[in-house]
Amino acid sequence: MPEQGGDGALGIDVTRPSVARMYDYYLGGKDNFEVDRDAVRRVEKAMPEIRQLAQENRAFLRRAVRYMAGQGIRQFIDIGSGLPTVGNTHEIAQQIIPDARVVYVDNDPVVLQHGRALLATDHHTTVAAADMRRPADVLGHPETVKLIDFNEPVGVLMIAMVHFLTLEERASVMGQLRHALVSGSHLTATHVTVDGHPADAVAQIETVYAATPTPIYFREHADVASFFEGFDLVDPGLVTIDAWHPDPADPAPAATRWLYGGVGRKP
Repeated sequence: MPEQGGDGALGIDVTRPSVARMYDYYLGGKDNFEVDRDAVRRVEKAMPEIRQLAQENRAFLRRAVRYMAGQGIRQFIDIGSGLPTVGNTHEIAQQIIPDARVVYVDNDPVVLQHGRALLATDHHTTVAAADMRRPADVLGHPETVKLIDFNEPVGVLMIAMVHFLTLEERASVMGQLRHALVSGSHLTATHVTVDGHPADAVAQIETVYAATPTPIYFREHADVASFFEGFDLVDPGLVTIDAWHPDPADPAPAATRWLYGGVGRKP
C-alpha cells in the first residue's frame, strides 16, 4: 500500500497509528503504514506474544461464530471488524448457513476500501462505515438495514473492541445495542485484562494506544463481565479465550491469557 499524506483522497491519516491497521500487522497483513508498524514494535516490547494473541483471538472468533450459527443465528453484525482476512465471520457462518447475512462495521477508511472490494460479489455480506460509540449509526446504517431483520435474532460480535470503550460509555453503547436485539440474539466479545499480568507491561501498552484515536483499557474480570449486562453468558461463562470451547479440529496457538471472552444470549 503506498503511503500518502494525512488527508489523502481516501481520508487515510498516516500521521497516527490506526488500531485496525495495527491489528492487520499483528496478523501478518500488508495493509498498514510505518506509523502502525512502529506502534506495534512498541507494543511487542511490553507484550512479546501480541501476534500470538491476535491469532488466538481470531481462533476464538471462528469458534464463537460456529457456536452462534449452530444455535440458529442466521444474521450477524461484526462491529470493529478490521481488515478482511481468511476465516472472517461471513466465511465461517456461511459454511454452516449458506445464506447467512453479515454486516461488517468499521470506521477506518482502509478497512472500508478493502472490504467493499472483497465483498462486491457477495450479496449476503456488506460493509458499513460507522463508529461503535454511536450505536444508532451502526443499527440504522442503510447497509445494516438492507441485510439485518431486527425482528429476528442477531449475532453481534465485538471482538477485541469493548476494551476501547470507557466504563462511562459502556452503559449507553451496550444498552442501545441490547435494546435493539430480540430475545435469542447473541453478543460475543473479547477484552484485554490486567488479571495475571505485570502492571508495567499493561501501562506500556496503554501508553502506545493513547497515541492512537482509540485508547485501550485493560480491566479486571468483573469490569469485563459488566459489558454482558442483560445477557445470559453461555457455558463456560467469561473465561480466558483458550478455555472457551477449544476445538481440536481448529487449533488455536498456545494460550496467552491476555484476553477474556464470552458469548451471551439475550433472554
